[in-house]
Amino acid sequence: MLVSLYNAATGMNAEQRKLDIISNNLANVDTTGYKKQRAEFQDLLYSSVREAGTPTAQGSTLPTGLYVGHGTRLSATTRIFTLGNIEPTDNSTDLAIMGDGFFQVQMQDGSLAYTRDGSFKMDANGRLTTSDGLLVIPNIVIPQNAVGINVSPDGIVSVSLGDGNIQNVGNLTTVRFLNPAGLKPIGNNLYSETPSSGNPTEGIPGQDGYGALQQGYLEKSNVDVVKEMVDMIVAQRAYDINSKTITTADEMLRTVSNIKR
Repeated sequence: MLVSLYNAATGMNAEQRKLDIISNNLANVDTTGYKKQRAEFQDLLYSSVREAGTPTAQGSTLPTGLYVGHGTRLSATTRIFTLGNIEPTDNSTDLAIMGDGFFQVQMQDGSLAYTRDGSFKMDANGRLTTSDGLLVIPNIVIPQNAVGINVSPDGIVSVSLGDGNIQNVGNLTTVRFLNPAGLKPIGNNLYSETPSSGNPTEGIPGQDGYGALQQGYLEKSNVDVVKEMVDMIVAQRAYDINSKTITTADEMLRTVSNIKR
């Protein structure tokens, strides 16, 4: 059977996977703190018909070999952590990280997860939480008699009280990873650490390479719609060309099967 049939099938499968990734990027174009993914491909094994460098009868060696490839596959999805657009919200509990870093939140099982989504809320006890009710770490508790909240670029959270006094209620910190691309996305705008990401290193926003906090703003998705549309067209054309390869290989096989008629 022609190898090209299987090569084209791997190409169609890879382009389908690429389209899945593009569609996910486009679906999250308005997701707060979403970081786009990029598909990466690898060629598959090669059949060696003739090795380069093989000695010949004239005492020289073959300058080139003869290798037949067996297609391609999706090898990885790399998440791009460039800064997304920063959008004003006029909400005092919305925070954007202007650079490197992640907020820490506590999951229901007590473990920690990490997010760039700073659209925080307050629960009935005044605790700062995510939209899903997960506690922000370090815990920040807003007093019941607070009339205003202020978050400084370095994470100091203070409140204005009804009597006119200012009270410091805690310090927000952020964490960085040596390899943020190694983080595992777990949905709900959250990531969990993996052996590839390394351990989180906690720091003060705005210092030592940690991004400063910006109150009243949210970081939007970093998806470039035009770039995704171009990638989608390229994937569609590559898929189409691979399907034509299958058609051509089928016609060649038909020609062979009709020779003895």
